[in-house]
Amino acid sequence: MNNMQPIKVTILGKQIPLRVRESEVENTRRIAAFVDEKLKQFRNQFSNQPDSTIMILACLSIAEELFEVRTKLHETDDKENELMEEVNKQISKLIKEIS
Repeated sequence: MNNMQPIKVTILGKQIPLRVRESEVENTRRIAAFVDEKLKQFRNQFSNQPDSTIMILACLSIAEELFEVRTKLHETDDKENELMEEVNKQISKLIKEIS
C-alpha cells in the first residue's frame, strides 16, 4: 500500500478515518462532503426516520443520480458514434467522387 495517506472525513458529524492514495485525497474529501450533504438533506426532510432509513434513502438518491448520468453519457456516446459514422460515409463518398 505505497503512498497511502491517512485522512479523516466528517459524515453527519462523525469523523471517519480513511487511508487513501495521495492522489485521491482531495477527490475523497469532495465525495465525502457530497455524501454528507445528501445525508443532511434527507435527515432534514425525514427527521422522524432512523439514521439507517436516512442512509438508505440517500444511497438510493445518489445511485439514481449516477444511473441518470451514465444513461446520458451512453446516449451522448451513441449520438457521437452515429455522427462519426455519417461523417466517415460522407468523406468516403467525397473521396470516391474525387478519384
